[in-house]
Amino acid sequence: GGRGGGRGGRGGGRGGRGGGRGGGGAKVIVEGHRHDGVFVARGKEDSLVTKNLVPGESVYGEKRISTEAEGAKTEYRVWNPFRSKLAAAILGGVDNIWMKPGSKVLYLGAASGTSVSHVSDLVGPDGVVYAVEFSHRPGRDLVNMAKKRPNVVPIIEDARHPMKYRMLIGMVDCIFADVAQPDQARIVAHNASFFLKTGGHCVISVKANCIDSTVAAEVVFASEIKKLQEENFRPLEQLTLEPYERDHAVVVAAYRVAKKKSS
Repeated sequence: GGRGGGRGGRGGGRGGRGGGRGGGGAKVIVEGHRHDGVFVARGKEDSLVTKNLVPGESVYGEKRISTEAEGAKTEYRVWNPFRSKLAAAILGGVDNIWMKPGSKVLYLGAASGTSVSHVSDLVGPDGVVYAVEFSHRPGRDLVNMAKKRPNVVPIIEDARHPMKYRMLIGMVDCIFADVAQPDQARIVAHNASFFLKTGGHCVISVKANCIDSTVAAEVVFASEIKKLQEENFRPLEQLTLEPYERDHAVVVAAYRVAKKKSS
């Protein structure tokens, strides 16, 4: 699968902009999704897209779609749910992703930055994505991607040690975590204590067999939620990522919010 094209099929490659036929993509209509900063390209097959912060550039071989209105061109990038847990959560109907244009996001487990690039599109020029990745090889791709995206701050450090990068990060509205570590809840809470504003949110991708492969996925998800509750988070929703990922769930929680008074 050269240049990451076509992996995860669905909507890969049929002639560049919007299918090629019919006046170079004129047939594609892009509409706003209910999540601010996320869009849907309506065509033969609908796809989730984000508005490209760097028009003319693909980050990982993803398809780009252009629309034209009043002579102004806008370019969007297709966001593949098989390659991004956040895209899978959005297509799975998550209630709120707690990031929008202008948001400040701390992204733990950024890998080579494929998902991060879409968050960068989403938060736009007034937002910022602090992208933490410990592994040097994907970290290189992340750093190169960030060179072209002024709103991405790449941090090649271990998310277990936020002290090491506390000078690089201000307070954030949202933490997105995909670190696939058994102590992920603790890692998120530790970072939250430094960087997450009171009343902020976390969106965590939980891979069941990374945490405990000996018990059922549901049991793992429940215990992760309990861990978060012990760390000042109030869980708001949980959502499995079928059919895009097996035994994965996304957990969304609010940070340091006052307990609801029982009347």
